[in-house]
Amino acid sequence: QVRLVESGGGSVQAGGFLTLSCAASGYMYRPAYMGWFRQDPWKEREGGAAIYTRDGTPNYVDSVKDRFTISQDKAKHTVYLQMNNLQPEDTAMYYCAAGTDDTYYPPLRSAQYNSWGQGTQVTVSS
Repeated sequence: QVRLVESGGGSVQAGGFLTLSCAASGYMYRPAYMGWFRQDPWKEREGGAAIYTRDGTPNYVDSVKDRFTISQDKAKHTVYLQMNNLQPEDTAMYYCAAGTDDTYYPPLRSAQYNSWGQGTQVTVSS
């Protein structure tokens, strides 16, 4: 199973930015895709962004597609989430995940991911 370690969370004011990092290790074969999910205590975990590791194809949920950018550094086995113009509704625990399904597009459904990090908290104040 892939080991994932997130970093980069913190507290910012509305309009601010953060960059999350997810370092992957412990795998023999690179995961087919990796994603960022978020969850606050009152909602279900939702997919925010995902990336196909072979060619970097991204996928975003509509609520973040104009503000967040997912990218990867293959040499460092790391996936990033650049988050701009953060708003209070972005406040959540953010989780990195990896999956191995044979898909043509990086998925945003948590059920298609089989490795998860411990999460990093993002808090946005108004």
